[in-house]
Amino acid sequence: MATGPALRTALIVNECQRGVIERGVGAFAGLIDEVEARGIVPRIAALAAAFRAAGQPVVHAPVAHRADFADVQANTLLGAMARKHRRMVAGSTEAAFVSALEPAAEDIVVGRSSGLIAFNGTSLDAVLRRMGVGRVVLAGVSTNVAITGCAMAAADLGYHVLVAEDCIAASDPVTHATIVREQLRMIARIVSADEAAAALVGGGQGD
Repeated sequence: MATGPALRTALIVNECQRGVIERGVGAFAGLIDEVEARGIVPRIAALAAAFRAAGQPVVHAPVAHRADFADVQANTLLGAMARKHRRMVAGSTEAAFVSALEPAAEDIVVGRSSGLIAFNGTSLDAVLRRMGVGRVVLAGVSTNVAITGCAMAAADLGYHVLVAEDCIAASDPVTHATIVREQLRMIARIVSADEAAAALVGGGQGD
């Protein structure tokens, strides 16, 4: 019996935007401190380049709110803060990608205007499946909320999930280490950027 093509691996770069991780623009000082201390931006850029070179998809998952915030609910602290401060509006400086992680021409952008994670209320799952993706590597921010939420959602949807631990950051190092150790390792394979890039060579789907 003929077999189908090998399932592909996609890199999902979450919320690497100026209003989230860039000093002087972003609102969360602790997160920005950790992004800089951990050096995740250049590492994500290098990992994205490795994915492109291997012919594997790079998907950017930004958040950009409607100008009227009509679909943003104040049912979470993050939602309430967004409504109060009116930040991260589509087309604004805050919503722009950081310069080092601007999408390349071949990259895919799947944004959202509300919610906490990239899979909810977006076409991300459909886009990945249409491209034959069976494994995802998560990078970006934050370990606290979106990365962990995306890992859980992707696992529930049947994807093999890898988290590039040196390509993510939280609000502080203790929170990051605790979430990686106590939560993420239960639902994802924890790897380094180098290990994620090396896995592209074999193209295996093992978890």
